[in-house]
Amino acid sequence: MTWMVTGGAGYIGSHVVRALTDAGLDAVVLDDLSSGFEAFVPDGVPFVNATILDTDAVAAALREHGVRGVIHCAGYKYAGESVKFPLHTYRQNVEGTACLLEAMASAGVTQLVFSSSAGVYGTPSVAEATEDTATLPESPYGESKLIGEWLIRDQVRATAGTDAPLRATSLRYFNVVGSATPDVPDVSPHALFPRVIRAIRAGEPPQIFGDDYDTEDGTCIRDYVHVQDLAHSHVAAARMLDFGKPLAPVYNLGAGNGTSVRQIVSALLAAAGSDLEPVVRERRAGDPARIVANGDLAADDIEWKMAHTIEEMAMSAWEAFPAED
Repeated sequence: MTWMVTGGAGYIGSHVVRALTDAGLDAVVLDDLSSGFEAFVPDGVPFVNATILDTDAVAAALREHGVRGVIHCAGYKYAGESVKFPLHTYRQNVEGTACLLEAMASAGVTQLVFSSSAGVYGTPSVAEATEDTATLPESPYGESKLIGEWLIRDQVRATAGTDAPLRATSLRYFNVVGSATPDVPDVSPHALFPRVIRAIRAGEPPQIFGDDYDTEDGTCIRDYVHVQDLAHSHVAAARMLDFGKPLAPVYNLGAGNGTSVRQIVSALLAAAGSDLEPVVRERRAGDPARIVANGDLAADDIEWKMAHTIEEMAMSAWEAFPAED
């Protein structure tokens, strides 16, 4: 059985590909390399250089490689930047998901794991967001992910009772960090870990955007999850679909006990053995004060487990980050 990973040349997607192959499943990667790297694709895994916006190319790849299901990781993933570039965000995340669903229907592929976001919750009014918490996203990114979930939900409904009913689930999570292998670091220009690591490497103080939020230390609080733990549950969800097991429409992959930006910066400084002091800048638009997610349902159904500490996440990210970046 072969699973296609869209965005499989990216940081998260390539970890998912490795988790698939480690589980004895065949994988094929589809990526337009707009933010991914072909070098991230493991040896022996077929690579298709195409965008999910090209429905015909995606459908052809699905047929050519005998794909049974798709793990959809492709997309524009930057909440702060999405405020500046909403049209680009919607095109990549909404139109792209619609094109993928169309290609899957054309090729008769009926299983989908969607890499969504806990950004769909906005700032919840509860201490821990569950899958039933109201979805009130506060950025175009969060909105686009929620619309992606709606598209999938509606396609599941539309195909129910047909010869090729779509079976799907969406996985919501926050900040993905760390590395399972030095070959696949997170080198995003916008994510917290790589920004802090670049600053430390340059001998510059890391920046914290806002310290006047209504949180314990004034900085934003989020769940931070290790990319290897995340990839494992993507594969577990794919296997459950393949076994015909019933899955919920959405799952949170969350720690349930958020960590502040200041604590993360301190952990990365400790991993680097640095005595630099962070500097505080103005808040960024689209950043809610506190969001953490309860992952109990995913722990029951798709083997979700936080197997790495914040210190381990920080150390693995520091050790994997390329010196020449």
